[in-house]
Amino acid sequence: MKKSKINTIDLYEKIITGDKQALSKAITLVESSLDEHIELAQKLLNVIIPKTGNSIRIGISGPPGAGKSTFINKFGLYLCEKGIKVAVLTIDPSSSISKGSILGDKTRMADLSVHNGSFIRPSPSGETMGGVARKTRESLLLCEAAGFDIIFIETVGVGQNETLVRSMVDLFVLILSPGAGDELQGIKKGIVEISDMILVNKTDGPNEQAARLTRKEYETGLHLSKSPSDGWTQQALNISAETGLGLAELWLKINEFVTTTKAKGTFSLRRKKQLQNWFDNELQLEILRRIGKRNEVLKKITESRIKISDGKQSVYSAVYEISSLIFNDQS
Repeated sequence: MKKSKINTIDLYEKIITGDKQALSKAITLVESSLDEHIELAQKLLNVIIPKTGNSIRIGISGPPGAGKSTFINKFGLYLCEKGIKVAVLTIDPSSSISKGSILGDKTRMADLSVHNGSFIRPSPSGETMGGVARKTRESLLLCEAAGFDIIFIETVGVGQNETLVRSMVDLFVLILSPGAGDELQGIKKGIVEISDMILVNKTDGPNEQAARLTRKEYETGLHLSKSPSDGWTQQALNISAETGLGLAELWLKINEFVTTTKAKGTFSLRRKKQLQNWFDNELQLEILRRIGKRNEVLKKITESRIKISDGKQSVYSAVYEISSLIFNDQS
């Protein structure tokens, strides 16, 4: 993608008409780490801001095998058939060795991916923790500008660090399999506490009885914890991504959540906090990016690492010296 071939105004005009190719191109632009693309991405994001904020943002997390992709495929189709436009941002884990990602989530949503009312974009997590990609927020805004009503963000999995998505969405959903208590031991407290809804999937066939029992267990436990969304009582529901069981009830609950939290002021307050958190995170990352381009600083960091590992300098004094070099502060 060359600078000379990108016209942000033209791209903007195509995006707001719902042009999926333009949307894909825009997301590729904001994901790029090239300086010229970063500059163009900033211009594009600035002009789309008035067209954003009108969707319902839903985070989806859960352990491997719980059926997250299957659920989004089925529920997304259910919504599309109602005339609701659905965008899905899926995050695939990147290898810590090769840095590559399979990006196979779209193939697990084959039915939804070909529907005219949907858009699915897989992205590698890269080195970003928290179950999301570095530019997930920007991608979300672009999808809103393109007119999508519901935006799902599917995280890479579930764990202590898979919770950053909570700071990007209005509604956080945890999907579990029947009898999921054992597999969530050690991590379930944190993930359950931030969940607005728990969906026990695979409530069908031989799993139905176990699934309903699992839902009751979580329903009982939720009464003992404080809801993450003021004015809303956490919910536990049974669903089946195979048969469609519970999807109509879920849609009613989502609308109830939005209505309730907007009336309470929770919805708008969360959106404001999200923007503040985004600013803080991006400011830190941009400072680090610019520092990384200064050769004298990089040289000093390399020297300090050697001295620290050889026991010739303390971590504190090394950090102080480098920060003084960066900010030209010798005080």
